[in-house]
Amino acid sequence: MRLLPDTCTFLWLAADAPKLSARARKTCREWANLVWLGAQSALRIAIKHWLGRLPMPLAPSAYVASKRDWLGLEPLPFGESSAACDADLPPLHRDPFDRGLVAQATVHGLTIVTPDPDIRAYPVPTLW
Repeated sequence: MRLLPDTCTFLWLAADAPKLSARARKTCREWANLVWLGAQSALRIAIKHWLGRLPMPLAPSAYVASKRDWLGLEPLPFGESSAACDADLPPLHRDPFDRGLVAQATVHGLTIVTPDPDIRAYPVPTLW
């Protein structure tokens, strides 16, 4: 499978948190699956940390990079084709970071790993 965890899923994977579903944990850790981390998730983490809503043991850039490497995730930039796709998405979700994930998953043929029912309302493969 080709997977794109949303931001909370990445953070829960990084912390091995109990909020992560068993299916999401197992699927994201299977060596045969390719798992990416979207650039917008790194940006969202940085913004929440800057606003004081997400305390971290390291600077967000160091934390995200170290956990991404530790989990074996590949970085996925947010490119022009994803931006164009985002503009064409129906207004089912108002969160720009989540819409960006949907656009990236659409453009790159990825399955989003998310508990978010608003993301699952889009015609994109999801897993939880």
